[in-house]
Amino acid sequence: MPIYAYQCSACGHEMEALQKMSDTPLTECPACHASSLTKTVTAAAFRLGGGGWYETDFKSGNKKNLAGNDTSSSVSKVD
Repeated sequence: MPIYAYQCSACGHEMEALQKMSDTPLTECPACHASSLTKTVTAAAFRLGGGGWYETDFKSGNKKNLAGNDTSSSVSKVD
């Protein structure tokens, strides 16, 4: 379930709520009880970087590793 950030436009109270995507957005502020809560835009809590799975999965032949030809790896193969 995603965590949504809310801010009250009446009193400025900020909060986070763990909700299902199908849940209706919260509107009542728990601090001042006004119906002025709005969702705020926040940054993702994680970042996919480097030559991760999205880089190499579902590719075949010479299309793999398009980001770079770095053959070194921190994981060594065991035969």
